[in-house]
Amino acid sequence: MFRTALRNVLAHKARLLMTVLAVMLGVAFVSGTLVFTNTISDAYQKSSAKGFDQVDVAVRPQGGKDTGDTVGRTPELTEAQLRTSARVPGAASAIGVVDGFTALADKDGKLIGGGFQSQGGNYWGTDDPRYPLKEGRAPHGAQEVAIDSETARRAGYEVGDTVRMSVDGPVLAPRITGVFTTDDGNVAAGGSLALFDTPTAQKLFGKAGTYDEIDVKAAPGTSQTALKAALDRALPRATTETTTGERLADDQAELISSQMSGLKQGLLVFAGIALFVGTFIIANTFTMLVAQRTKELALLRAVGASRRQVTRSVLIEAFVVGTVAGVSGLVAGVGIGAGLRSLMGGLGATVPDGPLVVSPGTVATALVVGVVVTMLAAWLPGRRAAKIPPVAAMSSVHAKATTKSLVLRNTLGALFSAAGVTVVLYATTLSGSDGQAPMGLGAVLLIIGVFILTPLLSRPLIAAAAPLLRAFGVSGRLARQNSVRNPRRTAATASALMIGLTLITGMTVMAGSLQKSIDKMASAAIRADYVVSMANGNELSPGVERTLKGTDGVTTTSPLRNAPSRIDGRTEYLTGVNGSAIGELTDLKVDDGSFTVGGDRVVVDKDTAESHGWKAGSAFTVHYEDGKAQRLTVAGVYEGNELIHGIMLDTAALTPHQSDPADMQVMVKTSGGASGATKDRLEKALGSNPAVRVQSKEDLSEEIAQMFTLMLNMLYGLLAMAVIVAVLGVINTLAMSVFERSQEIGMLRAIGLERRSVKRMVRLESLVISLFGGVLGIGLGVFFGWAAGELLGTRMATYELVLPWARMAAFLALAAAVGVLAALWPARRAARLNMLQAIKAE
Repeated sequence: MFRTALRNVLAHKARLLMTVLAVMLGVAFVSGTLVFTNTISDAYQKSSAKGFDQVDVAVRPQGGKDTGDTVGRTPELTEAQLRTSARVPGAASAIGVVDGFTALADKDGKLIGGGFQSQGGNYWGTDDPRYPLKEGRAPHGAQEVAIDSETARRAGYEVGDTVRMSVDGPVLAPRITGVFTTDDGNVAAGGSLALFDTPTAQKLFGKAGTYDEIDVKAAPGTSQTALKAALDRALPRATTETTTGERLADDQAELISSQMSGLKQGLLVFAGIALFVGTFIIANTFTMLVAQRTKELALLRAVGASRRQVTRSVLIEAFVVGTVAGVSGLVAGVGIGAGLRSLMGGLGATVPDGPLVVSPGTVATALVVGVVVTMLAAWLPGRRAAKIPPVAAMSSVHAKATTKSLVLRNTLGALFSAAGVTVVLYATTLSGSDGQAPMGLGAVLLIIGVFILTPLLSRPLIAAAAPLLRAFGVSGRLARQNSVRNPRRTAATASALMIGLTLITGMTVMAGSLQKSIDKMASAAIRADYVVSMANGNELSPGVERTLKGTDGVTTTSPLRNAPSRIDGRTEYLTGVNGSAIGELTDLKVDDGSFTVGGDRVVVDKDTAESHGWKAGSAFTVHYEDGKAQRLTVAGVYEGNELIHGIMLDTAALTPHQSDPADMQVMVKTSGGASGATKDRLEKALGSNPAVRVQSKEDLSEEIAQMFTLMLNMLYGLLAMAVIVAVLGVINTLAMSVFERSQEIGMLRAIGLERRSVKRMVRLESLVISLFGGVLGIGLGVFFGWAAGELLGTRMATYELVLPWARMAAFLALAAAVGVLAALWPARRAARLNMLQAIKAE
């Protein structure tokens, strides 16, 4: 039986080629994902470890720099502690580290990096071992700066140029004296790093005479552990903590690994989709291969082969196919991993240098996935063939599915579909994250149910296309009949395309609906022409509002000033606003009372009011951050949203209790409304500061739209793999269908059907099957998009379903294109069949 199975594989090389390709693509996607993520992760880990080469022990303030303590807390590491660290036994040198946000502008005045990746720090002395100079010299004095080589390359800066920048304050214009190299992860992610001399950095970042961190280098022969113990004895344990460089590198590697795991899981999801789609094609292929060899298998049974041996022979074929596909998929995956890395570089993302990583785990995964998926898909056709009695097989009694089997299949599909719809509808009644798990379960059940029902659905849907097919004469009528002749084969082929289009359509519906909802939210909640904020999300100086208020054309301004407080024993954040102007700058629906802010009267969003049991007229006591208490009265309850929510009170009541007042945003109303000239005037009034963003409502919506567009484009690219696998499935099905119908096609040619008509028949059959899958996929995608939107609507009051008709039409056209392209080779093969040989074919 083993030799027989191998001979069958070799005898049907052409038939199995498409199956190998389908499995290979799925395996290539999985192995390519693993190679890519392992390579990037390894490169970043080695790069970060290299960044800790100059750090044997790091000294930090007790609790770390980002403790979430009182705003404005300064570092506790002093000059005396730096000198002590440098003198401990086993220390070779010590460097004081200062860092903070620094916005760097390109030559057009636009911010370099993403705001959060724009950092600044200090260059230690004249030759800082952390930052080797590539050109120029170290900065000295307030008018000099050094920048990283990647930023210099991207922005076109050279030594001697003047660069505009801001460090949470006025715009600076220092001269570039040096360009250095760095392994900093923020720079690798597209950010920027600017370094000043230490006194200048301390002054700019508000850390005069103190440091954020002290990096100590061990003397030769001293271990990191011994140096750490010496520093622990020399420094006050109550205010400082020490960490070895090895521990820092390990923590960084763990952080990088966790960050990469999200990307890896996302890519593997799409690889799984490609394999899931490919599984249908494999099962379909082996079903047809087994059906074509039914008499051969029956003969084996007649001469003494057992059912188990017949099934085993089919599984051996699948094993050989899976092994070939796994090996070729691994090789292709290595190429995909290398290509993705190059693509990242081409898109402007900086990736540290490093070798391509092909781990033993990747090799094992590729082979296991290729073999297991293929054998699982082939097991059912092999088992079904083994159960056919030899006499029935030889007389082709088994050829058509029995009524009993079709009834069982349709009943099972109806139950799965009903269960899926029920669970999805139930999930839409839940709120937030509570509905995510039921929604996912319902989606899986419904997709399985529809897949099982596709043979039943194929007849009425394909029949609906009959009037159009009649226009093509005999070719059209034959194409329709061929499409419904074997509903199971048609269903398996269409399902591959259906799954890909379901995901694409569902995500497009969700993205479009969310974008519309955010636009609606911005226009409904904000009357202000502009919102001014920091590029990195930090706080604005109160001087920004004073500057804007005095700018020509500005009629009304209000800050949004956040401050922590204690109310009813729990922390609540207050938002200080200009009480007399906030009603003119916002348009929030009031459910109870009036939108009046001033004195001791405040307005509260609906959720906060419900959590405290407040309503219009309710009074409560607030304890400010300075410890003082005040009695406030709820003047009104409004409907909040993601942009504006919380407890609003007048800044006149809030500011006296703040040690360091700062604004998160400033809302601005102008006499001329939003326009390019007005925006330029406001930006110039703020000194054309790259750290400060002046955004209209349209700018806010466009920024969010760009995020959705980027996400969708990535998803479209990844899901294209599933569509490619689906194309192979259509080609495979048509090619084997042509082989099965060789005698029939020969007869048609003999009675006068032209080659052109044969080609048209096969193309129309392919087109009908592809459009059938497209219609099902788009229909399911719209349903899932609606259901997910209902779930999101519980958190977003402005959510509104938007059906992207143009894109759905494009998806349907894509399905049609898949059908046309997939039919090219099978149609040509059918038309070139020798009619006499075809008539004699078995």
